[in-house]
Amino acid sequence: MALRQGLELKQTQKLSPLQIQTIKLIETPFLELEQSVRNEWENNPVLDDDYPKDKKEDEDESPKDVSIDEIKDDDSIPAYKLKVSNWGKDERPEYNTFSVKESFSQTLMDQLGFRNLTPHEYQVGAFIIGSLDEDGYLRRDLDSLVDDLAFRANVETDYEEVLRLLKVIQEFEPAGVGARDLRECLLLQLRQMRRTPETVNAILLLEDHYQEFVNKHFQKIMNRMALSQEELKAAIARIVRLNPAPGGQVSDSYADTAQQIVPDFLLSMDDSGTLHMTMPRFPLPEVHVKASYSEVLERARYSKDPRDKEAATFIKQKVDSAKWFVEALKQRHNTLETTMNTIIEFQKEYFMTGDEGNLRPMVLKDIAEITGFDISTISRVVSSKYIETWFGIFPLKFFFSEGLENQEGEEVSTRELKKALKECVDGEDKMKPLTDDQLVEEMEKRGYKVARRTIAKYRDQLGIAKARLRKEL
Repeated sequence: MALRQGLELKQTQKLSPLQIQTIKLIETPFLELEQSVRNEWENNPVLDDDYPKDKKEDEDESPKDVSIDEIKDDDSIPAYKLKVSNWGKDERPEYNTFSVKESFSQTLMDQLGFRNLTPHEYQVGAFIIGSLDEDGYLRRDLDSLVDDLAFRANVETDYEEVLRLLKVIQEFEPAGVGARDLRECLLLQLRQMRRTPETVNAILLLEDHYQEFVNKHFQKIMNRMALSQEELKAAIARIVRLNPAPGGQVSDSYADTAQQIVPDFLLSMDDSGTLHMTMPRFPLPEVHVKASYSEVLERARYSKDPRDKEAATFIKQKVDSAKWFVEALKQRHNTLETTMNTIIEFQKEYFMTGDEGNLRPMVLKDIAEITGFDISTISRVVSSKYIETWFGIFPLKFFFSEGLENQEGEEVSTRELKKALKECVDGEDKMKPLTDDQLVEEMEKRGYKVARRTIAKYRDQLGIAKARLRKEL
């Protein structure tokens, strides 16, 4: 087979470094943006965060080459080099500090140490504690633990010994720890309580009629246990006050489960009813290109020393990178500001009242068409961003929803439908909760024509159980 060579013209589209930088910064939430700026500032030697004090407001803020004669105190050491190197980069102390609490596992190990156990038994008990999940449950069967102890810890044991030491751990605090399922967890807690009539009935209920309890077959339970409705109510009230996840009572040492949210947008309303949107900038260091490097570039223009040429090439690359970064920050701000103002205008009635019923159906395409931005850009703006309003803090995704028509032919958002559905469930008779078919009828009375399968879907999304499981005594 003969080989052939030929030329072919092909049109391709490549993103510029500025476009790539802008895309990355647009999807960066405010809390991470400050760190991105600091990283760029510290990694790029031509960047400085100190504006001259006599800088005029009408000066051009774009990066530009400056004569070396205009530089003051350029030999001073940048402030960040004077900081202790083992501290976090964020100057706010609440972000640098952390508290070390006794971990969940350590709490149990301390209690194990107080038991009169042989070194062998202590090893087995410690292995069981290490096998508990974050909720305090032992999700593995005991035979698997026996095998793991032999192969991974070189500890010979058997099912009976592992079970006996598990029973020891199940006596530890918090009550319920070491359970293998929810039923056992609840029973462990009840058995540590004072024996009152409701506690005894609760124990018998979980021991002998657990499935009926889960399925809320209350009449069956009352007949089989010979209980009155009030006695069964008291037993159930004792059960529902128990903790289904005892491991969650003790914080792990370095687990940070709470998400910190810093809003990217602030929305306020003045006395005249006018909305004002701002974007906080206070923690962000101002960035501009150090003018001192112009001297090196100027010297390299006439120098024949290759080291000067290499230095100039390096500086030029860093200057270009700095300019792209500064420009990307500006484009990010403009893109986010334009997008958020468009969302506010689109959902103005909602932002004026804070009533979810006033949310209009809105998808990414709607905002993209108004702003002229690509849908992917709107998606990046919305991702992981929050707005603080006069009635709460919300993720931007909250304001986007599909729409359905009501009986008048008007389009309403799915969020409005879900709110109406929740109101129907909240107002139902809990002794005779509404079925999905009955919820369809209730929604029709409110002016919403919704299919039964749609009711079931929205109910699942709202975390609302089926009618049988919502039944109360």
